[in-house]
Amino acid sequence: MAEEIERVLHSPTEVRVSRSDQAVRLFYEFYAKTMVGGKWLCVVVKYAPEDAFVVTAYLTDQLKAGETIWPKK
Repeated sequence: MAEEIERVLHSPTEVRVSRSDQAVRLFYEFYAKTMVGGKWLCVVVKYAPEDAFVVTAYLTDQLKAGETIWPKK
C-alpha cells in the first residue's frame, strides 16, 4: 500500500496527536475496499526537532483517541 501511504500523508481525512507521545501524529484515510474489508489506513509519523519519519502504517477498524488537529473544527 505504498501509494496509499503517500496519498494519506499528502491528503488525510483526519490527523490526530498521539495520546502517548506529543511528537507523534496519526494520519487517517478510510478505504472501503481492502483485502480485509472497509478499514482506516493509519500512518504514524514521529516529528523530531529537525526531522520527521514514518514509524509504521496499519489498517484499523476505528481511529485512536487523541486531539484532532486536522481538519480544524
